[in-house]
Amino acid sequence: QVYLVESGGGLVQPGGSLRLSCAASGSMLYMYVMGWYRQAPGKQRELVATISRGGSRNYADSVKGRFTISRDNAKNTVNLQMNSLKSEDTAVYYCNAFIAIQGSRGDYWGQGTQVTVAS
Repeated sequence: QVYLVESGGGLVQPGGSLRLSCAASGSMLYMYVMGWYRQAPGKQRELVATISRGGSRNYADSVKGRFTISRDNAKNTVNLQMNSLKSEDTAVYYCNAFIAIQGSRGDYWGQGTQVTVAS
C-alpha cells in the first residue's frame, strides 16, 4: 500500500500565502513525477504543477510566477508554495505521484486539502 497525505490548506486573504505539503509512505520502489492538482466546485480537476525526480518543473499558466513546487526525494515529499493568492485559486488541492511498487506502477492520490481564498 502507498499513502499520500497532504497538509497545509486553510483560509487565507487575497494576496496572502500558503504552503502545502505532501508526504508519501508505504512500499514504494521508485517515485517518478510528483505534482499538485486542484478541483474547484463545479469544475474538472486541473493540473497546477508537476516536478520530475530530477527537478524539472511544469506549471499551469494561471499559477506561473506565483506558485513554486519543490520535492525532497530522500523524504518522499512534495511541497507547493503559493503566493499572491487569488479568489480563483480556491479549490481542493490534491497531491499526485506516479510510483513504482513491487510488480506494477501507477498514479496515486492524496485525500485532498481545502484552500479557500477570501476576505
